[in-house]
Amino acid sequence: MDLTTERLVVRDWSEDDAEAALAIYGTADVTRWLTPAMDRVTDAAAMRSVLQAWQQAQPNLVPPRGRWAVRRKEDGAVVGGLGIHLLPPYEEDLEISWQLHPDAWGEGYASEAARALLGWAFTQDTDELFAVARPNNVRAIATAKRLGMVWVGETEKYYGLRLQVYRIRHTDVV
Repeated sequence: MDLTTERLVVRDWSEDDAEAALAIYGTADVTRWLTPAMDRVTDAAAMRSVLQAWQQAQPNLVPPRGRWAVRRKEDGAVVGGLGIHLLPPYEEDLEISWQLHPDAWGEGYASEAARALLGWAFTQDTDELFAVARPNNVRAIATAKRLGMVWVGETEKYYGLRLQVYRIRHTDVV
């Protein structure tokens, strides 16, 4: 799947993305906010292993679930990642998530890429998506709001963390 926006391409990860992905998932400023908590990836070999696992899992996931790279059209640089996956307790709540390299923060890339992914997800027999953020993650919360997501409340239901929950429904986008 490739989704194209004005400035970005959302596409499957490849092993060739290991260095760019390491610059994202190997950065404490990124990983400290992730839910579920994810240790910082420490080297390119470990990142390649993570990417391989994501690639192997992708064909077995029921759409719209998956993980994708976000590439900037202007220079071809991978600036982030997106994901859609089931929230615990693994019944039916789908979470959309975004992670960007700190150098790409403040450019609107997260909302631009996530908006395209939301549009596609709602063509895949999905009625609603959630985003969860740690209460102090003002960037993620602002992105959720820019996407038109509405605050549902605060919970410790997901990942054993106190999180802010936002939701968007298909009817909010149409």
